[in-house]
Amino acid sequence: MMESTISQLEQILEKYSPGLSRIKEHEFTAKPLPHKWSKKEILGHLIDSAQTNIRRFIVAQYEEGPFIKYAQDHWVDAVNYQNYNSKDLIALWVLLNKHIGIVLKNMSPEIAARLCNTGELHTLEWLAADYNKHLLHHLHQVLDREPVAYP
Repeated sequence: MMESTISQLEQILEKYSPGLSRIKEHEFTAKPLPHKWSKKEILGHLIDSAQTNIRRFIVAQYEEGPFIKYAQDHWVDAVNYQNYNSKDLIALWVLLNKHIGIVLKNMSPEIAARLCNTGELHTLEWLAADYNKHLLHHLHQVLDREPVAYP
């Protein structure tokens, strides 16, 4: 199953990253409401998610069920993605996801079956598949595509 998850991640990068570069800056930074994230901040959230999941995928290889959770609003605020250079933001998102693909490719089936605690215990394989669903949900928001449900 990990092979299909890795393949899906690669397809997501190939399919969606060109569209990110075509978003006009005023659309990228527009906030639907003062307390809602802009498209730029949503992409920043995906960067934070990538970093958090990289940590999960690595730490769970040498610790039993590590507890790795993050406070998404605080992360987005701390980085101030709204004022981040858009080209750099997109490049960072692409590179982090390529890195995730490499990390996943280097996982044995035994490692993929290890557990990580995100508030609930999940295998690394499950977390990788869920990560792709999370990506699609938010990329469809950013690129104004038909919504993709995500729990």
